[in-house]
Amino acid sequence: MLFVLCISLSKFTGFRVKSRHVVISWLFCCGFTLTAHEPARAFDFFGLFGETEKAQPSANAVAYDIAFQGLDDGKLEQTLQDASNSWRLRLDAPGSGVGLARRVVADYPRITDALWASGYYNATVRASVAGVYVSPDGKGAEASAAAAERYRGSALAPVVFEVDPGPLFKLRHVVVYDSRTNAPIDPALFPRKAFDLDADDPARAAALRARESEWIDQLRDKSYPLAKVVSTRPVIFHNEHAMDVALTIDPGPKAGVGAVELSGSPGVDPAVIRSFIYLEEGEPYSPKKLADTRKSVARIEALGGVKVEDGAHLDKNGNLPILVETSERKRHAIGASAMFSNINGPSLRTYWVDRNLFGGAERLRFDLEGGLAYYNNSASFVSFPELKASNLVGAARLSFLKPALWGSRNDLLLDAAAVRERTVYYWAAYGNFNGAIRHRFSDTTSLQAGLEIEGGQFFDVYGLHDYSLLGFPISGTYDSTDNALAPTRGMRVNARVAPYVKALPHGVGMVESKGQASAYYALDEDAWYILAGRVAAGSIVGAPVEAVPANRRFFAGGGGSVRGYRYRSISPENGFGWPTGGLSLFEASAEARLKVTQNIGIVPFLDAGAAFSTPWPDFGSTMRFAAGLGLRYYTGIGPIRLDVATPLNPRPTDSRIALFIGIGESF
Repeated sequence: MLFVLCISLSKFTGFRVKSRHVVISWLFCCGFTLTAHEPARAFDFFGLFGETEKAQPSANAVAYDIAFQGLDDGKLEQTLQDASNSWRLRLDAPGSGVGLARRVVADYPRITDALWASGYYNATVRASVAGVYVSPDGKGAEASAAAAERYRGSALAPVVFEVDPGPLFKLRHVVVYDSRTNAPIDPALFPRKAFDLDADDPARAAALRARESEWIDQLRDKSYPLAKVVSTRPVIFHNEHAMDVALTIDPGPKAGVGAVELSGSPGVDPAVIRSFIYLEEGEPYSPKKLADTRKSVARIEALGGVKVEDGAHLDKNGNLPILVETSERKRHAIGASAMFSNINGPSLRTYWVDRNLFGGAERLRFDLEGGLAYYNNSASFVSFPELKASNLVGAARLSFLKPALWGSRNDLLLDAAAVRERTVYYWAAYGNFNGAIRHRFSDTTSLQAGLEIEGGQFFDVYGLHDYSLLGFPISGTYDSTDNALAPTRGMRVNARVAPYVKALPHGVGMVESKGQASAYYALDEDAWYILAGRVAAGSIVGAPVEAVPANRRFFAGGGGSVRGYRYRSISPENGFGWPTGGLSLFEASAEARLKVTQNIGIVPFLDAGAAFSTPWPDFGSTMRFAAGLGLRYYTGIGPIRLDVATPLNPRPTDSRIALFIGIGESF
């Protein structure tokens, strides 16, 4: 069994409407604010530990119990409870029966408004206090107050709202007018089926409000940023149980993107922030472009919050200014983590980062990792590795990022590392330096080129070797996904080509190529059901496998590769059955990410992959397959992932069960 556990710590960081039809535009103002207050409740985790808390009899107040009768719709009952002050204040009993009667009488219009907003325009409501009915005009209040007083100090006075909601009204016709012409609005401004209604669409205020917002958003998508609803005139037909609506919209002028105004973050060079804004003054206005701008600016690690908003008025050129407000993160952060694996052994990791070294959002980061490696090729769970020098592994890494060189869209990246690693099949100790310039074409696309130097020593089936690499890697990235840790839509593509030349002692000449593409497709609007797929490939040409440093050869297997197999354990072998690593690689994964609740999801998956002895993937060779089921717990920082996998065509040394735990999706 493969078991991995990670722990991380970080710092800093009664009455009825009787008229045949009535125009009630005001109900949409009151109807939409009725659910602003949550009912008072006792602590009840997911409703599992008890009923709603009740008041207790008291000699100093007239405590009461409240019930809504005649409803078989739990959501409607909750809506009425949210609207009722008598329900919301049930734990705060009034001092007298008169106060209780007044509280109940005052709930009549609130409950009626809630019923209308829910689409029940023929509803009737009757209320009683201590068995005595009170009417909306206060009749019966005096008698009910006296009856309630008799419960003082001994029992809860019963308060009952008897509700007959009647039929649910349907939204029958909606006509949208243009306020500039008082004629029906031009349908060409909207998608083809924007005004289509379903025969079963309920005449609920919330549903109509949602349609209004949708139409305004569609106008904004067409570069009408100041579009707004001028008036809503619903007409209720009681005998026909239907509603017709006349809606007037002012599209406003068509506009482009105006000047971008920055505010906040005085400690970060504004030129750096502007380099991550890809808006061009005068281009057509689009809410998506604003959302993309927020996402792009948020990539600056020195910034903690980003807000992008429309200006209030058009400028003299007919463009809408854009306001970008940012806030700074804490400059320094430290963190630590611990990991244990029966394959890789225990390890400790720590880091320190400065996110704004010189005031230009420069990032300086130092990572230190150390641990003990297993020297094991068994399918069983082994004991703690022996503490000796040969089992020590680790890495020290220093990285520097200077974004927006001289205010441009070019970034400087410098990375240095000293590494000692060991697997079942090889060990290696080496130092590496990378320097590159990255150009950002847009918020989704970038290209970088640079220099890489690496030198060290490795030992494998071919013996002990010294080596050095001098390369000129070029890489490109495209990322249109909506979330770094848990994408629901979009695509990611990464590709890298690195030619290495024999210019240093023990040099290796070769060309290394790697690429990976992943795609995400949500089957529903709320992204509860997502299909995800990944394909990766690699190739090394220009050198035989024994000359390629072991840590540069291709292996498959592990939590981000073919789950169900040990990390870097899938490899071609020499003639004696000893894995050597490959000159090429192919991997593929498919997942269905299915939410069960808002916070819990399951993920069935299938992985495939292999490393090959040839410079190009040879699909006639044996591919390794694994299948499994994952569990996700969704948090604010990303999903906590637990994957259980099994190899479908295992080798004798492969465990039949592999367990992976981490944060973020597997790809």
